[in-house]
Amino acid sequence: MGGGTYCSTTRAVRAESLGFLTKSPSEIFQQKTVNNAMNPFGVDIRESRDSAEHPNSLAIIIALDVTGSMGSIPHFLVKDGLPHIMETIIDSGIKDPQVLFLGIGDHECDEAPLQVGQFESSDELLDKWLTTIWLEGHGGGNNGESYHLAWYFAGKHTAIDCFEKRKQKGFLFTIGDEPVLPSIPGTSLKGIMGKAQQDNDNPALALLDKAREKYNVYHIHLKEGSNGSRQDVMDGWKQLMGNNLIIIEDKRNVSDAISKIVAPFKDSSHVATKVDTKPVEMML
Repeated sequence: MGGGTYCSTTRAVRAESLGFLTKSPSEIFQQKTVNNAMNPFGVDIRESRDSAEHPNSLAIIIALDVTGSMGSIPHFLVKDGLPHIMETIIDSGIKDPQVLFLGIGDHECDEAPLQVGQFESSDELLDKWLTTIWLEGHGGGNNGESYHLAWYFAGKHTAIDCFEKRKQKGFLFTIGDEPVLPSIPGTSLKGIMGKAQQDNDNPALALLDKAREKYNVYHIHLKEGSNGSRQDVMDGWKQLMGNNLIIIEDKRNVSDAISKIVAPFKDSSHVATKVDTKPVEMML
C-alpha cells in the first residue's frame, strides 16, 4: 500500500462513493431485521483460504457489540472506524489479511444475537458486510452480552489455512462495553445455528478455550459505552482475558489498536506456540 497521502485520498474517495459523507446513519444502515446473508442459521463453516493472489492468508475476526448500551459507537465504527481496517492492517506489514465481521447481541433478549459475514481480503468487499449489519440496538438488563457467541463460532464454525497449513493462529477481537454472559444453553445455540448441540450448557470460559485453540483472542473494552467506565466490568474482563484485554478510551483508536496487535506476527515463523508467549496489554 502507499503512503499517508495515498491512503487519505483513497479513504476520502471510498467514503464519498459509499455516501458516508452525506448520509445519515438511518440512510446508511437500512436493515430492519437480520439480513439473510448474515443469518448464521444453517451455516456450517466460514473459510479463510490461501489463493494465488493471497498465498499467506491470516484470518482475523472482528466481533462488534451492536446492543443499545453501546449507543452510537457501532454507527461510528461501521461508518468511520472499520471500513479501512484492511488497509490499516496491510500498512502494518500483514500482506494477506482476511477479515470476518460479526455482529454480537444478547442471546437472552435479542432477535439476532449473532450476525455473520464472510472472510474478505479487501476493504471494498468488507464494506458489504459492514453496511449490511442490522444495528439491532437492544440487549437487556441482564448485566452482560453474548460475546461468547464469537468464541463459539470461531472455535467450531471456521476453517483457516493459516492454522491448518502453517500452525499460525488467527486473531479474534470482540469489541464492547459490558461483561460476557456466563454461559449459553445448547437450546439457544440450536435456535441461532439451526443445529442440535451436544452440550446442555456452554460456559463462556469453555468457549473461550475452544477459540484459543486456533485464534489469539482479545477483548477490546470501550470506556465510552454506557457501562464502559465500570471498574467491576473491566476487572471481570481482566480476570478472564489477562493481558489480552485492551482498554480503549476513544473509539477512534480501535483500528489502530487491532493493527498494532496483529503487526508483530507478519512473519509466518510466529507459529501458534510462539504467539501465546507474547501477550499484549495496552490502554489507548
